[in-house]
Amino acid sequence: MKKLITWVLTLTLFVSCLMVLSGCSAKENSKQDQEPQNTEGEAQAETTDKKNVYIITPYLSSVTTKEMVNYMQSSIEEIDGKVTVIDTEGETATLASRVEDAVTAKADAIVIVSVDPSYCEEQIKEASDAGIPVFGCDAGYLDTMQMNATSDNYEIGKLITEYLFEKINHTGNIIVLTDRTHPGVGKRTAALDDVLKENPDIKVIAEEHVVVPGPIESGKSSMESLILANPDPDSITAVWCGWDEPGIGAAQALSEAEREGIVITGVDANEQAVAMIEAGAPSFIATVKQDFPAMAKMVVDEMTKVFNGEAADKGEYYAEATIID
Repeated sequence: MKKLITWVLTLTLFVSCLMVLSGCSAKENSKQDQEPQNTEGEAQAETTDKKNVYIITPYLSSVTTKEMVNYMQSSIEEIDGKVTVIDTEGETATLASRVEDAVTAKADAIVIVSVDPSYCEEQIKEASDAGIPVFGCDAGYLDTMQMNATSDNYEIGKLITEYLFEKINHTGNIIVLTDRTHPGVGKRTAALDDVLKENPDIKVIAEEHVVVPGPIESGKSSMESLILANPDPDSITAVWCGWDEPGIGAAQALSEAEREGIVITGVDANEQAVAMIEAGAPSFIATVKQDFPAMAKMVVDEMTKVFNGEAADKGEYYAEATIID
């Protein structure tokens, strides 16, 4: 009888131990099952904390615009931001809807590049009302925007125009290749208009609108037609270009037509234009170097301040510009 009781107690103790061990194992497994879920949750929270920035431009095909966009994209990603780049491919009419898309997507910031903000004025105000700061880079400025980083384009236009007029001794016939709808180029062309008033012996015989995308091809096509329309050797003295690409195209057309004695100026210090100037090309004589990386840096610096809740000044910021000849 005693042996039976001892055996029953031993069996009971053994079963109890098994239950305790099983319970511990279940708890450990449960804990391990939960850990990956917690890690995933932390990763999701980290992704959610990323600032969502939309960069919108019609002119990504432009060398200088792409330079600014690339700088901003890489710099914003370095501060753990997510960047969406939208190129409307020369269509300014679709800018408003694309800015509205960014507002609907609850962007943390919007940057418009190389474009007049009046094309999307209502949508910029909508973004501002929603607490989304709008930045400009080589664009224009509205009171509903946070800031715009650019050059003093009127002064650049005045600088290159006075340089050109000095080179042609303040007399002759000039061709203008420009785009007055672009905020910066429009201001440069306005400066040309004002300097022309002080130089009555200089006559504009043609002004051609340059198409973007394809400003080099557009400039070349316009120049080819104007060469045919003005065949006399002295009928064209100079070509004033609102930026370098149309000047490159004009220089190509003059070279192919073997038309000499016509000088060209541009703006932006495009790599190809600078190479032509440095090579002593007979037509392309000068450009103005703008500091596009400095503009892009200004935008990222101010955006970082806004994201960090620091004081950031509203308005326009100017980068320096110098002439290259």
